[in-house]
Amino acid sequence: MSDLVAFSPAEASPLAWLAVPTLLAYWAGAIRLWQVGRGWSLGRTLLFTLGCVLWFLVCGLSLNAHANVLVSALLFQQITLMVVVPPFLLMGSPGRLLLSSVPHGGPGRWILRAALGGYRSRAAQLLLHPAAAIVIALLAFPGFYFSDGVSVVMATPGGHTLALLVFLLAGVIAGAPLWALDPLPRTPSYVVRLVDVVLEIQIHAIFGLILLLSTRSLFAWYAEDPPGWGMTRALDQAIAGGLIWSYGELPLLIVLIVTLSKWRTSDERRARRRRAEEDAELDEYNAYLAARYGTRTENVETDDSSASRL
Repeated sequence: MSDLVAFSPAEASPLAWLAVPTLLAYWAGAIRLWQVGRGWSLGRTLLFTLGCVLWFLVCGLSLNAHANVLVSALLFQQITLMVVVPPFLLMGSPGRLLLSSVPHGGPGRWILRAALGGYRSRAAQLLLHPAAAIVIALLAFPGFYFSDGVSVVMATPGGHTLALLVFLLAGVIAGAPLWALDPLPRTPSYVVRLVDVVLEIQIHAIFGLILLLSTRSLFAWYAEDPPGWGMTRALDQAIAGGLIWSYGELPLLIVLIVTLSKWRTSDERRARRRRAEEDAELDEYNAYLAARYGTRTENVETDDSSASRL
């Protein structure tokens, strides 16, 4: 186990080092806002920092090298980059920070123009379509593994690093409608979010179950028993399936609970607003009746008193 968590720069993926400038750029934006007195949430900064640290560790520890011989190690990397890291990055609101901290003059003007262009593009609309998350889940797990695309990728020079990058980007795209605190060009309803989460949970569960129950090697690259680990390939695959069932499902279950809670809160807020509007309309109508018929009653009483005097 210590071999998996040891840090070795020589064995680290190039993708691990990309987390460092990403985090430094975020800190630079937050510090700039603090310096000019505009403020930036410390909580969001900590969330984004944690996401970058996890990103660096899962790609930088010696676990990265062992992914060549252990399918469970590769799957652990994939789950972390697709399901665990993106929520922290998205809840850090990097888009809002970018628009708030980048100067509007000089080179910053072109950065902002590119960011806004991407935000308003048709590609963003397409990637944030509710069906995109389901397609990504199908391609990233059953599609990638059961087509044995994993063997092709691992046999290609640089393929492992490219796969990790794709996993991370796919996780950010699929997780944006569920976790992002930035305004999105397309925000799905709570019903759609629930359907997406439930379907993803089912995809993960079926994929993990197949790995758990398989008694033979499923992938050409991982055909032989892993040398030096004292385990069979079937056990390695079973560990991978267990990771999917536990480590991979937990963030989705959290999303499910949070979405249900937000939906209930939204319905209660809408009901209170509707009752307030109805009460306001009723008060306005009562005021109208009081103003109209209250004056008429006073006139009647005045006429009666005049008649009595006569």
